[in-house]
Amino acid sequence: MSFTGPSMGSVAGTARRAFEFGQTYVVKPKGKHQATIVWLHGLGDNGSSWSNLLETLPLPNIKWICPTAPQRPITLFGGFPSTAWFDVNDLSENAIDDEEGLDASAAYVASLLATEPPHIKLGVGGFSMGAATSLYSATCVVLGKYGNGNSYPVNLSAAVGLSGWLPCAKTLTSKLEGVEGAASRAASLPILLCHGKGDDVVPYKFGDKSSQKLRSCGFQDVAFKSYTALGHYTIPEEMDEVCAWLTSKLGLEGK
Repeated sequence: MSFTGPSMGSVAGTARRAFEFGQTYVVKPKGKHQATIVWLHGLGDNGSSWSNLLETLPLPNIKWICPTAPQRPITLFGGFPSTAWFDVNDLSENAIDDEEGLDASAAYVASLLATEPPHIKLGVGGFSMGAATSLYSATCVVLGKYGNGNSYPVNLSAAVGLSGWLPCAKTLTSKLEGVEGAASRAASLPILLCHGKGDDVVPYKFGDKSSQKLRSCGFQDVAFKSYTALGHYTIPEEMDEVCAWLTSKLGLEGK
């Protein structure tokens, strides 16, 4: 599926980038359908690997949608293509944010959620780069718009980020200033961040600083869980935390 995002790149004379998203995998709820969560994989992965894991979780009330990111040249890899939600030029605090790519992926996530029934609670989650895209989507909800100014169309009830970071963190405070309703939306959106202290890909401090930044910007329901020996992967203990948190925040019945 080709997706350009919400009216992207209309700078004079520049062509919009079209993103070809890959296959989407859906895990249907085994019980009463109460929530739908789009879950986003990490760099170089696909939706299938996470759908297989999510299907094993004791969360019968959740429908999981696991899309696959587009293949795109990655600056960090010298232009070598990989499945990625946005371009990455560096894994450092001085990295340049690919806001166009983030907008396109956030818009794609919103399009997957927009067709869900009105009584279903909606959420986003992800691992690594997928976590970053999920957190970016959460900021779009609070701002009521994408980075390019177009309206964000869905309301989220939860956001989860494993081993990730908050994109566009440096400009978030200024973006939120004067936005009507942003403070109340930030205060009411629950966010769970989990990060391993042994992560050698996305440093632990990225997750820690992301949680601090969100709190300083008015996100009042932010949980940050750390795992001493965890590297850049997930473990059952972490997924148990995700299950308990989602069950609580989404009010799931468990049957």
